[in-house]
Amino acid sequence: MSDTRWAWVEIDLGAIRHNVASLRAVADPAAVWAVVKADGYGHGAVDVARAAMDAGAEGLCVALVAEGLELRRAGIDAPILLLSEQPPETAGHIVEHRLTPTVYTRQFLDALVAVGPTGLPVHLKIDTGMQRVGAHPHAAAAMAQSIAERAPAVRLAGVFSHLAVADDPSDAFTARQVERFDGALEHVIERVGSVPLIHLANSAGTLAHPETRRSMVRAGIAIYGVSPGHGVDDLCADLRPALQLRARVSYVKMARAGSRISYGRVHKFERDTTVATIPIGYADGVPRRLSSTGGEVLIGGRRRQIVGRVTMDQLMVDCGDDEVNVGDDVVLIGNQDGPDGEQTIRAEDWADRLDTIGYEIVCGISSRVPRFPRRSIDG
Repeated sequence: MSDTRWAWVEIDLGAIRHNVASLRAVADPAAVWAVVKADGYGHGAVDVARAAMDAGAEGLCVALVAEGLELRRAGIDAPILLLSEQPPETAGHIVEHRLTPTVYTRQFLDALVAVGPTGLPVHLKIDTGMQRVGAHPHAAAAMAQSIAERAPAVRLAGVFSHLAVADDPSDAFTARQVERFDGALEHVIERVGSVPLIHLANSAGTLAHPETRRSMVRAGIAIYGVSPGHGVDDLCADLRPALQLRARVSYVKMARAGSRISYGRVHKFERDTTVATIPIGYADGVPRRLSSTGGEVLIGGRRRQIVGRVTMDQLMVDCGDDEVNVGDDVVLIGNQDGPDGEQTIRAEDWADRLDTIGYEIVCGISSRVPRFPRRSIDG
């Protein structure tokens, strides 16, 4: 627990290792590369990266040069793939710190070559329908040729694309993306020869689409034990959530029937009730809308409804007639034992209430909430 505030995050590194091992078994013989961008989806990139590598991940993926540098400065020597092109002025850092860049334009490729690398591995990204970034499938072979022409400064180490709807196995668009990718890849190989690493699968692809598990998979949200989407929930049974968001009760009072609470006074108490204040709010990543969509926390192993609007630093919950004391343990995301057995609130539960995805929930937990990595007994 934090010694500076009564709100904190616990990260179960044993769960990370378990999830990576589980995904390796699913993806075999493809290698697993762990996606640790956005500070490891809010779980702590350095600790997650080390746990993932301990469990057999063969590489790491990040979104930004700064994220790659953080891993290198922590002494992590594994391959680190940058998932999209970066500002040209970062080329020197990419080469110096042995990051593996993604390329899809000649301008960025030339910025890398201008730094003077030797044998810098690069991955070519092909846009097969996500329409975010990447070379058009018809232009992929020419881009691969441009990379080959700039040897020995750079070498083509990988070709990949990104799936848009892999979390919905019923959507035929994934098959179309695979078809477009394979057509483009065939022309790349005709032009420049074989490529060491081919990858298509994200977490949902790894779990639900065997045809996308090529020489490696890029596992992101699944390594944190969060489902990529309801369409693949049934394939996530072996995954363990790694994050718990916890706090302690900071204040207890009796609210009288007919009184109202918090900004806007939108919640009216129908009867006398015990109200507990929790010292965590929307500045910490508890969405303000959670109070108007039936959000709950666990205290004493029972579900307690959030009442009134979540404020920047605090929220309040209705504890009915139960005895609650300052310092009592509160679980916002995670598990707690209670009189009726273990109770659980998942990141996905928040996501469902807020019409969003589990990714946004865990990534949205503010950096001002301290993280405490721990090791589960069987991890």
